[in-house]
Amino acid sequence: MRIGIFGTGAYGLALSSILTENNCHITMWTKFEEEKEQLEQTRKNEKLIPNYILSEKIELTTDIIECIKEKDLLIIAIPVAFIDSLCQKLKPYIKKNHIVIASKGIEQNTNLYVYEILKKYLDTDNIAALSGPTFAVDIPTKDPIALTVASKSQETISLIKNAFVNNYTQIEETEDIIGVEICGAIKNIFAIALGMLKGLECNESTKAMFLTNALNEIKNLIRLLGGEERTILTFAGVGDFILTCTSEKSRNFSYGKLLATTSKEQSEEYLKNTTVEGVYTLKSICSIMQKKNIEMPIISTINDIINGKKKTTDILKNTP
Repeated sequence: MRIGIFGTGAYGLALSSILTENNCHITMWTKFEEEKEQLEQTRKNEKLIPNYILSEKIELTTDIIECIKEKDLLIIAIPVAFIDSLCQKLKPYIKKNHIVIASKGIEQNTNLYVYEILKKYLDTDNIAALSGPTFAVDIPTKDPIALTVASKSQETISLIKNAFVNNYTQIEETEDIIGVEICGAIKNIFAIALGMLKGLECNESTKAMFLTNALNEIKNLIRLLGGEERTILTFAGVGDFILTCTSEKSRNFSYGKLLATTSKEQSEEYLKNTTVEGVYTLKSICSIMQKKNIEMPIISTINDIINGKKKTTDILKNTP
């Protein structure tokens, strides 16, 4: 199978390790010539994924057309903020290609999910969202992992399963793209709150209560926004939620912990130098809540804490 991956960040590189194992022919695209040359020369990015060597069979390019040409499957693994501009460039060349969304998040200002951004420009139903409890650094170890693929196209789902499934990668399927995208975006916000609980040295019972209440908020949001409640029980739902909300590998969790244990200046410095997806997603979720008159008490409290209207200890006072 011939696959084009847009993005040479941690997740794009990690996914390439599975696809290489499954004997796929891969072309990876980056917009930066310097990054392309560095990867061609060293075949690695130790800062993003230590100890992972990119297969010599993987081709690297800065040419969008080369990454699309004669490909059975295209994977988008770049930050959400840049997907709109990429889709504008892809539009003239996408024919019957099947597209996988590996990026997670909601576009600022428009509040569009990644699926909706693609649909705005690309006249195809061959679009899927891929999400699940996987840190990029864990994927190349070949320990067992699991992902959820969501698509309205059964042909696309079958193609993705053929590309990814092996003796250590499990794929489950659903048609609920919106539910999977909501889960992938919103869990980063709750991870900030769990980091606060860690910093406040809360006991395990309190954390379990909070996790349960948070999952119920997500389930209700999925339903209110037109998704399926049962999606919360998938790898993309509770699986990814638990991973992100309980591990200090998560930048969102680490930021929340800093909010509870350091000065405002220190947490702001971390935010300045680190991508904390939950902070950006929080703005979009709060905007959606306001427009659709949806109440999410925990999300509202997190927003007030980050904006200085409440103290981190207030996270314990406003859980339903």
